[in-house]
Amino acid sequence: MPDYLRSNWVLILSFLFIMANSALIALEQYWFAAVPFAIAVVLLALVATDKLFYFIVFFTPLSINLEEMDIGGIGMFIPTEPLLFGMMIIFFLKVLYDRGFDKKVMLHPFSIAIYIYFSWLLITTLTSSMPIVSIKHITMILWYIVVMYFFATQVFVNKKNILRFFWLYMIPLFFVVIYTCIHHAVYGFTERSAHWVMQPFFKDHTVYGAVLSMMLPILGLLFALKRYKHYRLVTLLMIFMLLLGVILSHGRAAWLGIVVSALISIVYIYKMRRTFVFSVIGLFFIFLAVFWNDVVNVLQQNTQDSTSENLIEHVQSISNISTDASNLERINRWKSAYRMFEDRPVFGFGPGTYMFQYAPFQASEDLTIISTNAGDVGNAHSEFLGPLSESGLLGLLSFLFLVVIFYVVASRLYYRLPKGETRKIVLFIILSFTSYMVNGLLNNFLDTDKASVPFWAFFAIILCIDIHTKTMLDSDKELEKLLLKEKK
Repeated sequence: MPDYLRSNWVLILSFLFIMANSALIALEQYWFAAVPFAIAVVLLALVATDKLFYFIVFFTPLSINLEEMDIGGIGMFIPTEPLLFGMMIIFFLKVLYDRGFDKKVMLHPFSIAIYIYFSWLLITTLTSSMPIVSIKHITMILWYIVVMYFFATQVFVNKKNILRFFWLYMIPLFFVVIYTCIHHAVYGFTERSAHWVMQPFFKDHTVYGAVLSMMLPILGLLFALKRYKHYRLVTLLMIFMLLLGVILSHGRAAWLGIVVSALISIVYIYKMRRTFVFSVIGLFFIFLAVFWNDVVNVLQQNTQDSTSENLIEHVQSISNISTDASNLERINRWKSAYRMFEDRPVFGFGPGTYMFQYAPFQASEDLTIISTNAGDVGNAHSEFLGPLSESGLLGLLSFLFLVVIFYVVASRLYYRLPKGETRKIVLFIILSFTSYMVNGLLNNFLDTDKASVPFWAFFAIILCIDIHTKTMLDSDKELEKLLLKEKK
């Protein structure tokens, strides 16, 4: 009998699992069916952590928020966030076991900026008006930073892994866009249905449009690379579908993000001098300051509503600050965030607390038909004013420093690199980052996996290219030699 058990243990365990699972299903308990999947993930994490990293990336566009499915009120993206948490624990254990981590990564300007940003989040968590909420919030931020930045720097040392990351994210996103377009067609492509047809994969049209506009430059990169010249018809189709998805999303911030990133590309491609660029920006703000009252008067005369089915009229509604409920509610949230900052200018109300605390700071004259005190229809609608209200002035400055240091390092790297694949990667990541930052002026989505995964990965990719530039360039030369051989 002992010999029989040893030689047939897989069959015996499988039989016991089937019996136990059948009994639980009969009792309408379905959770036990996920046990084999959980075991497989644990084994994958221990044996091949990089494969688990790719698994997370692939399922990010396909993840579903349990909160949207009314499952116990749990706000968690499945399967990505539990896996990110598990990978974070494995990473910390490995660092303890190895007694250290890559010093070049630890001392890089990106890492220093992240230390400052996260340290202030920790401090404001200690002074938070809702400590439990803040602890949950910074834990979420931590697993994104640890996995998609620190762990990712060990994966992206090889440039092939950078490109693999892009493909693994883009392919499922492409199918989500197809699903959304088909779903939207069923409802006649109406503006009203555009707000929710991307569910359950995206909460609403704003985050959907923001992620699509963020990833469009990456598709442009994949189309431009010589190594994928045989797949250009496929990438062209994907670009068309993502553009269609952005247009049909009716996400005006997403449209603006694409336009701004396209303008920024001109600055980099033609290597415009910094003095010229900053002069133009400075003149723009001087003009805005001098003619501010006139600008406001012109904007107030625009009464085009964003509910129009006509796309041209929908674009015109971007500047409507007099009657458009969506724009007015966004302004209401911004004013509330600023009033919260005035009430607690140093430490703020605590990370993640805006949606629970902003209601008393709404002024009656700012309320709109879509205003609510429940905090269930969006956050501060700004990646900048959110930290200002939740972590005070230093919270805003630490996030701004993170953004500025990204542009400083990435821009210097782009101008330093010779023409080739690596330089293209840097350029298109800058454009993707810019597109999201434009969205970040009007919305905030870094509390979602779909935005946070590529956002922090962009930092890791630029860091790896910055540190391992020589290796990246060598691989460029090898690729050019292979392409020349193919031509011969």
